[in-house]
Amino acid sequence: MLGIISAGIAPGLALLSFFYLKDEYESEPISMVFKTFIFGAMLVLPIMFIQYVLEEEQLLQDPFIKAFFTVGLLEEFFKWFILYFTIYQHVEFDEHYDGIVYGAAVSLGFATVENVLFLFANGLETAIGRAMLPVSSHALFGVIMGYYLGKGKFSQGKERSQWITYSLFIPFFLHGLYDFIIITMDQWILFIIPFMIGLWWFGLRKVKKAKQFSLH
Repeated sequence: MLGIISAGIAPGLALLSFFYLKDEYESEPISMVFKTFIFGAMLVLPIMFIQYVLEEEQLLQDPFIKAFFTVGLLEEFFKWFILYFTIYQHVEFDEHYDGIVYGAAVSLGFATVENVLFLFANGLETAIGRAMLPVSSHALFGVIMGYYLGKGKFSQGKERSQWITYSLFIPFFLHGLYDFIIITMDQWILFIIPFMIGLWWFGLRKVKKAKQFSLH
């Protein structure tokens, strides 16, 4: 049991540390990052309940709808909601890179609890695959979400609305595409590997840009 919990928690904490330590200008308070992580963790059960009801009632069963809406939009909307209504206006959100830290925190809180539950159900042998795919993809969706929220935070007028819209819809689209590949393709591993390489490239590019904005 302790091994499963440790294996479930370790990837999320490692990835959160990675993105947190890349903030070279002014690190965010650990208490705020931890609180955001916990908010993300608290989303798991209500989202799982909604998904369970949709599954049991046989609603939204088309693979496209399931990937993009039952999973992608539902999960990313709740994470975005937490970020926008609890973090976005906070005084500690005072530089572009902060969005990436808090975006990663809320996503990895969600991914960590989901990962622990999955390992309890399916065994420790799935831990490496889970760390490389679902946990890291959630982290990167959060990084991308936070990047665009950071852009919105420090923009004005129509540009602000545009960036905030991007902060929800780009992670939603990428998450939906990730699940659509896994749900619909027999040889999904052949497609998910290049997808993940591209996602890491895109996410790390946003990290680099956000750091540049924060230093100016």
